[in-house]
Amino acid sequence: MLKRTIQDKLEKALGRSPIVLLNGARQVGKTTLVRELLDKKKYTYLTFDDEITYLAAKSNGAEFIANVKKPVIIDEIQRLPELFLAIKSDVDKNREPGRYLLTGSANPLLIPRLGDSLAGRMEIIDLMPLSQGEIMGRKEFFIDTVFAGTALSLSQQPLSKEDLYKKILIGGYPSLQSFDEEDCEAWMRSYLNLLLQKDIKDLANIEKLTELPNLLKILASRASGLLNTADISRDSKLVAKTVHRYLALLEAVFIINKQLAWSSNLTLRFVKSPKMYLVDSGLLAYLLDFNVTRALKESVMMGKIVENFVVSELKKQATWSKISVQLYHFRTVQGHEVDIILEDRSGNVVGIEIKSSTTVTRDDLKGLIYLRDKLGKKFVQGIVLYGGAQSLPFDEKLFAHPISILWDGL
Repeated sequence: MLKRTIQDKLEKALGRSPIVLLNGARQVGKTTLVRELLDKKKYTYLTFDDEITYLAAKSNGAEFIANVKKPVIIDEIQRLPELFLAIKSDVDKNREPGRYLLTGSANPLLIPRLGDSLAGRMEIIDLMPLSQGEIMGRKEFFIDTVFAGTALSLSQQPLSKEDLYKKILIGGYPSLQSFDEEDCEAWMRSYLNLLLQKDIKDLANIEKLTELPNLLKILASRASGLLNTADISRDSKLVAKTVHRYLALLEAVFIINKQLAWSSNLTLRFVKSPKMYLVDSGLLAYLLDFNVTRALKESVMMGKIVENFVVSELKKQATWSKISVQLYHFRTVQGHEVDIILEDRSGNVVGIEIKSSTTVTRDDLKGLIYLRDKLGKKFVQGIVLYGGAQSLPFDEKLFAHPISILWDGL
């Protein structure tokens, strides 16, 4: 069983908060993780994927919560949002830490009827698909290391382009790590069907559900780009209001996520549109019908998949890094652009450019140079992550590293 790096953070949260929500997409390992805690503390375990349990709680939520033995783990809590009020009432009477461990496959912060009830009482822990370090059985420290200004180096030989692409195209869902290509395709097909037919239906009454698979393919083709709902509306032949609603639902069930634009006093003329990514590079590859053979031939689209992969890996590491960071992108109307801005709470910045090519030129550092010169001391360092094999210093605070430095760096 693969150890999840977030486990220590989860256990600490249970030691201080009466309610902890382990939040993440289906099949990322939430149930497996919480079941490990059953042996450490005598939790009652319930899941609302069990129809009898679901109906019992739905018939009388207050009585159900009152009679459940605590502490309790409740799996797939988003299926009964009305239960949050009963949990709130119980916790207001007894705020013992670790009283409730909830898991959810829908983000309560994006669904007001779920999120508002437990504000100030609930700590949320995000669980994403497996990181590359978790797959290898090691903890990654990339974010903490780069903010310390420490020089990075690989601990092992860098991956070949083919081996790197294999990792990227498999992605991070635990079930897929030992599957062949045919099994991965069958699993992804079933997974998306479950999400569309069950989770999204649980959240909203959706008309034209048959339109969602086509919309997902359109979104996949635009991954790693600026989110333009007008263009998506045109290509999908859906009205803009429906597109906005579908995007919100797909974000709520952790299929897509947005990366907001970063702004500062550097310029008043910056591009404010968010960029859009899929939560997992393997899911993106499936929607685009990409395999390794095609990936090695179609460099432009593969470049977008590689960027999606790197962003996802950094989002995973941000859930456990000691330094709290937010991820943004940066683009000005004058043409200055940086793929990823990592910003800590003090406003210190690490800029990251992503290139799938095996070479790096000074021209690839233009956006990072612009940031370095404008930010001064707030600029910690700039890094180009690329498909090559060498770590290269370019200039003051500017470096190029193989993409595998994310999980294999010292």
